[in-house]
Amino acid sequence: MFLFSTEVTSSSIKSDNPLYQRTVKAYEIVSSQLYGDVLEIGCGEGYGINRIIDKVNTLTVVDKSKISLKYIAKQYPKVKTLKLKIPPLTELESNSFDCIISFQVIEHIKDVNLFIKEIHRLLKPNGIAFISTPNKIKTLARNPWHFKEFNFSELEDLVKNHFEVYSINGIEGNPKTDQYYLKNSLSVKKFLKFDIFNLEQNLPSGLLKIPYEFANRLNRKKLLKNNNQLVNTITTQDYSLQPYSKNTLDLFCKLTK
Repeated sequence: MFLFSTEVTSSSIKSDNPLYQRTVKAYEIVSSQLYGDVLEIGCGEGYGINRIIDKVNTLTVVDKSKISLKYIAKQYPKVKTLKLKIPPLTELESNSFDCIISFQVIEHIKDVNLFIKEIHRLLKPNGIAFISTPNKIKTLARNPWHFKEFNFSELEDLVKNHFEVYSINGIEGNPKTDQYYLKNSLSVKKFLKFDIFNLEQNLPSGLLKIPYEFANRLNRKKLLKNNNQLVNTITTQDYSLQPYSKNTLDLFCKLTK
């Protein structure tokens, strides 16, 4: 249905499955905590919608992809869709949402302070927001699609400037996902051995995106071919929300206004 870069996880590309399941886990975690009027910032293809739509009164989704939003509007006519490049979110009124979710988005934002400030503005009093982002210490190679990746202390320094009440935990895996991570790590290292000019670190982000996409997709296909059963059998049950540790794959933040 969609032609996505490796940066936008697909629900239909088999080699994306480990990352897809990891991303979906965030929706499972919040599904029982969402209520009222909900906003999702950066909804992608919308594969989280069916996991939360029955839990809320209204759902508004924001994304920059016209294709994704057109598909979502057709599949979920009750969902309000907005095509925006963010931040800011000036089209939305202050104090208008009980809950806000934004998964695997903040690392793509240049002005992260404005992003968090806007989330605070849009929340109703006592409203809650949930944010996930990759844990920088688990990154295997420079990602040209990311403006900034965060470790625990960096994310905490950011959110505490805007929210007095917050918590930061981590989504982590199990021995099965650890095995995939290890195989992925070894494979990436092999790819980087061919980077004799250290282009991964030295190329401007705009130029790095092309070889990054080619190598990343090739790597995922290789991992699927060599580890078919492992890649295909990873599910959301292989991930869990735990206190932050060295095993954290994604930082998971809850903010309360």
